[in-house]
Amino acid sequence: MPYQHLHFDVADGIGTVTLMRPDKLNALTYDSYRELETLTRELPRTPDVRVLVLRGEGKSFCAGGDVNSIIGDLVARDMKDHLEFTRMTGAVVANLREAPQPVIARVHGMAAGAGSVIALAADLRVLSAEAKFAFLFTRVGLSGGDMGAGWLLPRVVGLGRATELLLLGDTINAQECLRIGLANLVVDPSELDREVAQIARRLADGPTYAQAMTKRMIQRELDMDFASAMEAEVQSQALLLMGKDHAEFFEAWKAKRPPRWTGR
Repeated sequence: MPYQHLHFDVADGIGTVTLMRPDKLNALTYDSYRELETLTRELPRTPDVRVLVLRGEGKSFCAGGDVNSIIGDLVARDMKDHLEFTRMTGAVVANLREAPQPVIARVHGMAAGAGSVIALAADLRVLSAEAKFAFLFTRVGLSGGDMGAGWLLPRVVGLGRATELLLLGDTINAQECLRIGLANLVVDPSELDREVAQIARRLADGPTYAQAMTKRMIQRELDMDFASAMEAEVQSQALLLMGKDHAEFFEAWKAKRPPRWTGR
């Protein structure tokens, strides 16, 4: 479907979502949230997308929710409207976590508020050296546990550091993000597109069903005890052992050639 408030492009298995309000540092509106929720909800039924890249146009990734069009409007609304809004914003993150495709956040400039959580929801975060993160919710009188941040961030950076970031809302730079595990890679701004493209290409050309199962198992096992996690892995790996990609690996190994993955 066509989108009016963001750009979605698919090229050779790589889907790219670009936030398109550069004059507002890609601050999100009701419309852009709604389109993001719709797009991410459809990812399991979008087989031509084998990997998804999230990016922002202009000087920043995403400065969060637009103060005038969202906050200014919500203060006059009732609880039902507020709940509908928070369910929609939370669904964007939930959809990204549940999508079978690996998701890469290409972060430059500021990732603040909702923008920081959307990047957090990605499987991999590649940052420009000038990028910054800020989980700003308490700075505007809201809970730091927004859009799943209270669940996701402790699992990425640890409970102590997550508590600090969510309580204080401080801005941290790219090198600090790398140090605490919030960034997977920090590169020179001139190298950002090339590095993201290389990782996306590697994932898109890989065994996509195995990657999807890996992502699913990581997500599911976060809340399992060890015995349950082990049993889940035993069963999922038995399925993959019967897959065509695994058989293709063996044939390629015998023939001394690269595997031709089909995602099956």
